[in-house]
Amino acid sequence: MKIARVTSQKQGETDRLLSALVARLQAKGVALAGIVKDLSHESSFENGCDMKVQVLPKGPVIQITQNLGAGSDACRLDPSAIAEAVTRVEGGTLEGAALFILNKFGPEEVAGRGFVSAIGRAVQLGIPVLVGVSGASCASFDAFAGGLAEELPDDPNALDAWCRAAITLA
Repeated sequence: MKIARVTSQKQGETDRLLSALVARLQAKGVALAGIVKDLSHESSFENGCDMKVQVLPKGPVIQITQNLGAGSDACRLDPSAIAEAVTRVEGGTLEGAALFILNKFGPEEVAGRGFVSAIGRAVQLGIPVLVGVSGASCASFDAFAGGLAEELPDDPNALDAWCRAAITLA
């Protein structure tokens, strides 16, 4: 089983790293599955708490948060949109993928929902898995991965090296 996580203390850096990695891998023709944050989407909230994700490899962009109105401090995550993204990933090219990438192991996954089944399916198929994890979710992800996940630095060269080793790219 090849599984790794990356965490950055800089806000938004994990998303930028994974999106740039996906662009580099796709340019090399690597078959990918999973999701990455749509970095072209501009949040309408100061805290950046609305987002869209792109289903890999070239799937739809899905808004995974809901607008709860100005001043709301409730979780904006839209469970039905997450379920749609999971369905698209699991029903897409997962079986033909060389690498599974998930932008964030977040609250849904910590609760045993979200992309937990997709990660498990990728592992079952022998597909290497790379996951972005916030500092607050590291312990939960490590427990989920049974302590088998490699912790990668938030460095593009380290991510590239891990991917080359995991999928034996030249």
